[in-house]
Amino acid sequence: MTVYGDGKQTRSSQDVSDLVDGLIVLMESEHIGPFNLGNPGEFTMLELAQVVKEVVNPRVTVEYRPIGTDDPHMRKPDITKAKELVNWEPKITLREGLPLMVKFRNGILNEDGAGKDGDT
Repeated sequence: MTVYGDGKQTRSSQDVSDLVDGLIVLMESEHIGPFNLGNPGEFTMLELAQVVKEVVNPRVTVEYRPIGTDDPHMRKPDITKAKELVNWEPKITLREGLPLMVKFRNGILNEDGAGKDGDT
């Protein structure tokens, strides 16, 4: 797994089912306009690497590379409007969502005849 810079920059991740649920709630509401339906659960890239090791593949190694000049230090969506107006917030954490993503990915790869060796 590649980590750029010192790995202290933050990101957030979202399970697609949370996004779909948010879109449905929003479409069924009377509210219009832009809504952020992201996941404010923020983690560093080093924390992501650790979770991948713990949850997905303990053999994962981290390779450090120089960070790009345009790489943002922090990404954390503000979902206040979605929480207040349509009572929505994501439910699936990174630890819960990663295994779901791997299972989905492996299922697709196996349908195509690839990925049968069990590697993630």
